[in-house]
Amino acid sequence: MSSELQVVATIPTDPAHREAVQAGLAELVAATRAEDGCLAYTAYESATAPGVFVTVETWRSQADLDAHMQTAHIARAFEVLGAALVGEVAIHPLTPLA
Repeated sequence: MSSELQVVATIPTDPAHREAVQAGLAELVAATRAEDGCLAYTAYESATAPGVFVTVETWRSQADLDAHMQTAHIARAFEVLGAALVGEVAIHPLTPLA
């Protein structure tokens, strides 16, 4: 079994702030992809729920995800997203079923 960690995060935002959120997430994606333990990191906007953004991530290990959560670019993303959030950011580390 792989020690890689799959994560999905949902980010509910006010659609009126869409452009600022997209710009902030673009910065976050670029910086995150440069992290040593990041194997994949992509941001999406829901096609059925405008303003709901989703990140799909693969990390080498839990320690790498933990380090990511302490980076300056995560802090910056939460600063940018703060005014646009309309709910809680939900981070879902995934456990494979089979």
